[in-house]
Amino acid sequence: QVQLVESGGRLVQAGGSLRLSCVASGRTFRNYLMAWFRQAPGKEREFVTSISGAGTIYSADSVKGRFTISRDNAKNTVYLQMNSLKPEDTAVYYCAERLSGGHYTKREYDYDYWGQGTQVTVSS
Repeated sequence: QVQLVESGGRLVQAGGSLRLSCVASGRTFRNYLMAWFRQAPGKEREFVTSISGAGTIYSADSVKGRFTISRDNAKNTVYLQMNSLKPEDTAVYYCAERLSGGHYTKREYDYDYWGQGTQVTVSS
């Protein structure tokens, strides 16, 4: 059974850093496109960043230069390193997986599996 489990979210002060993790169980994910999305209170879920099996990375303009996605295929884990956090980064962060691979998509419906989310709160 496919399962994605996120962790690492917590309360942090503005300017601080966090690293989120997402572990995929049930199969290896070496060739799959992995992404992070987020949903702030009262807003729609939005694309944050993605990484392909080949390591191609795309990121939303709002996080470029601050957030970095990476993956460790040996551990079936994808990470999101978040630096210089701002209050507007407050959201539930979701890990997503696209089984058909590809280099990039920011459309939610292109992803097949989702984690349960982890809360990130940035205080001012």
